[in-house]
Amino acid sequence: MLRKALVLLLTLLSLTVTPPAVAAPGRAVVLEERLVGDRMLELLVRSPALGADVGVRLLLPEDYGSNPGKRWPTLYLLHGCCSAAEGHVEWTTYSDVEDYTEDLDALIVMPEAGDVGFYSDWLSGPAWETFHLTELRRLLEHRYRSGHVRTVAGLSMGGFGALSYAGRHPGMFRAAASYSGVVHTTLGGEPGARGLMELIAGFGEDPLKLWGDPVEQARIWAAHNPYDLARRLRGTAVFIASGNGEPGPLDPPGTAADPLEEVLGAEAVATADRLREVGVSVTTCLYGPGTHTWPYWERELHRSLPMLAKAMGVPFTPPEPLPPAC
Repeated sequence: MLRKALVLLLTLLSLTVTPPAVAAPGRAVVLEERLVGDRMLELLVRSPALGADVGVRLLLPEDYGSNPGKRWPTLYLLHGCCSAAEGHVEWTTYSDVEDYTEDLDALIVMPEAGDVGFYSDWLSGPAWETFHLTELRRLLEHRYRSGHVRTVAGLSMGGFGALSYAGRHPGMFRAAASYSGVVHTTLGGEPGARGLMELIAGFGEDPLKLWGDPVEQARIWAAHNPYDLARRLRGTAVFIASGNGEPGPLDPPGTAADPLEEVLGAEAVATADRLREVGVSVTTCLYGPGTHTWPYWERELHRSLPMLAKAMGVPFTPPEPLPPAC
């Protein structure tokens, strides 16, 4: 392990160049790069699309340093909302993804997406979609040997991002997985949409700057909504997991019911039904009791990783027995 880490460090040092102080139009640059674990790389990236410097965390394949000419299949792993601009570290902070994927021959990318960025180019505001799928993707391909085989997964707001990105860009991702995701932004019509807008407003943002008014700009809302993008997910393997908000087996005693997970569970059911209706290959784990918390998202990452690995064409033997089938 020590030898591999040393080889990796020397490889990274040989690739590191002094980046320009200002990013060229449409081109993100790395301002800082540091190894923070045997295979974890922390980046500070300057993004023209965002007009800001944001964090990105990478988990490099075990043999990254000893295969300097290889391009790697890539899993984009997306965080949820409300993370105080530290979303890019949440997966490695609150789950075992680093240890669990030690033998996965793929690059794992965990990019910042803002408190309530919703993985979109806002009508007026940050362009998260452009950052992730154009600027960052090109940077990863150019500097970190990311290949053209990609999958995407995420929790909550990141579950929205995973299915929305895959639907908006057919063929870019071979598989997409959502864990307790916001996968139907207009379930129940305008009242459902208003709930999402209230969340955005609660973080001091004008929700109309995201996709506009859900009635007057209904086409823009639909153009981002996984439920409405169902037909465009044909050819993409989809995994959807969610609880129903009742306290479950991974919750501590005395846990109260979780109304947010109840809503997201209903969204998962509706979207999974719609995907099947239009012929999408979808695997579901609608596991009943369970709240909107990390133990469930870690478990569903474990459950979905074999599917994601298969879509990337890489072998993967789980380091521990998989959770029981749903």
